[in-house]
Amino acid sequence: MSLEQKVMTEMKEAMKAKDEGVLRALRAIKAEIIKAKTEPGAGGEIDEATEQKFLQKMMKQRKDSLEIFEKQGREDLATKEKEEMAVIEKFLPKQLSQSELKDALKKIIADTGASSPADMGKVMGTASKELAGLADGKTISTLVKELLAG
Repeated sequence: MSLEQKVMTEMKEAMKAKDEGVLRALRAIKAEIIKAKTEPGAGGEIDEATEQKFLQKMMKQRKDSLEIFEKQGREDLATKEKEEMAVIEKFLPKQLSQSELKDALKKIIADTGASSPADMGKVMGTASKELAGLADGKTISTLVKELLAG
């Protein structure tokens, strides 16, 4: 079942249950699907990699907004972001834990022969490809800096 079909099925269930938070998140995902399908060169179809990319982008946007709302004490808006993040998370592959991510990065660092913070570009290029969809880019970057500095 494609992402679009899953989203439509869940939208119907959310409408029946009158669950506004879930419905709002599903509508946002559906809008991204339509946007991706209508982009020049897409040909009306999108692959799984594209789906994962825009789902991660949506997740990052929600995390950034959540951080801002919590700093400003806007719990009402923070709650909405949390609801949407929970729905988007269901469609993303399971994220790596901190220790799993560290182990994977140590292996990449060893494979690329990186030894100092100056080699960060090499490591990040490989890590971004290998860990796409499994971890947030910001987290990967922070851990790579730690591992290369230490």
